[in-house]
Amino acid sequence: MLTESAQGLIADFPLGFVATITPGGQPALSPKGTFLVLDHLTVGFGNIRSSGTLANLRHNPYAEVNFIDQWKRKGLRLRGPARIAEEGTSEFIALIGLWQEVWGDLAGRITDLVLIDVEYTSELTTPPYDDGVTEDEMIAAYKRKFAKIYP
Repeated sequence: MLTESAQGLIADFPLGFVATITPGGQPALSPKGTFLVLDHLTVGFGNIRSSGTLANLRHNPYAEVNFIDQWKRKGLRLRGPARIAEEGTSEFIALIGLWQEVWGDLAGRITDLVLIDVEYTSELTTPPYDDGVTEDEMIAAYKRKFAKIYP
């Protein structure tokens, strides 16, 4: 189940790293930047250039996704079975409007919606939290770091 905090994380940082298994049994990881939360048990992304991910899901319909707040260095891991709503199907037609609202013109390039039924979630944190670092301290540290990279 996706908590309100988890739903907020995905809304704020919709870039999810999707892990699948290839037909040859190898792991595959691919970032997808169009994630939306549909409800407390379902997330989805729009397929724009995800032919490998879709092929993997057609072979083995399970996915794991990681979302990260790179400022707080906290995140979410979720996994579950995925289904593909192809363009033109009633499910695609019923849902594509949600992507259009959020992603505007980019949604016009979406050819399928990949919907993941969330069966498992867990929080991700970085080890400095184990030592008592606060979120505010972590954000400040990464603001300094990114300011050096992108002055």
